[in-house]
Amino acid sequence: MQDIPPHFIAFVVFIFGLLIGSFLNVVIYRLPLGQSIVFPGSRCPACDAEISWYDNIPVISYALLLRGRCRNCRTSISAIYPAVELLVACLYLALFIVHKDQVVGGSWLPLIADLVFVSLIVPLVFIDLRYKLLPNAITYPGLIVLIVLRALAPDPWILAHTPKPFGLAAAPVWAVSLFGSLLGALVGGGSLWLVREAYYRLRHVEGMGLGDVKMMLMVGAFLGWQLTLLTIFVGSLLGSLVGVLLILRGGSMKMQIPFGVFLGPAAIIALFAGQQFIVWYVGLYR
Repeated sequence: MQDIPPHFIAFVVFIFGLLIGSFLNVVIYRLPLGQSIVFPGSRCPACDAEISWYDNIPVISYALLLRGRCRNCRTSISAIYPAVELLVACLYLALFIVHKDQVVGGSWLPLIADLVFVSLIVPLVFIDLRYKLLPNAITYPGLIVLIVLRALAPDPWILAHTPKPFGLAAAPVWAVSLFGSLLGALVGGGSLWLVREAYYRLRHVEGMGLGDVKMMLMVGAFLGWQLTLLTIFVGSLLGSLVGVLLILRGGSMKMQIPFGVFLGPAAIIALFAGQQFIVWYVGLYR
């Protein structure tokens, strides 16, 4: 791997991100409808015409070949499709830059773990935006996969900030990382569940769905308890700002805003910059 130029690896990672983004578009569209994400092949939602392979090339087909319209019926194709492809590709590239030294040195697992994490978060955000739904088909398997990945690819910063009771300080690194993953899941899912229960008991209406709780179980399992709390804080801040803007534009105080739409970006922000933010914040009080 040391003989392969890093810029070539970066290019491959970016292209791979485009391909994964194209697949995630299928997940976003079909999964909430209960349709298979494998069969049949891609079709136009307006005329049901099968989309040829050359019209299904990420970004390029949309921008250059189709000009944003179905070849058969000329119905406009949503710009969300290429946006998701580019978003995933850019996230993949950014994560490669973060892990470049490890990858060049032959250690791919930390990068792969982060790629899986963002590949789970992105469809949840767009599905919640469109359907106000966070599917169990993503959150439950995602929780298991991320717990396993965190045990296999421990994060040194998370390890350093994981409590080590019951003689855990002498345990293998994977065991400490596994404990930190489970603690993060408990903090993430548990804190939102407590907020949900408290709101229901005070107002006798549901202010938050269980999907948000399950999503934060998954996020907490990968980010650890500190970055999970930061995710909830940033997600709440983003949601509040957007809510105020919508109210100022004539929205109702009782309108429903899907929380996962804000928790997802907050989790990605925490993944990239959360550790630096916490170190800076704690340093203010030293």
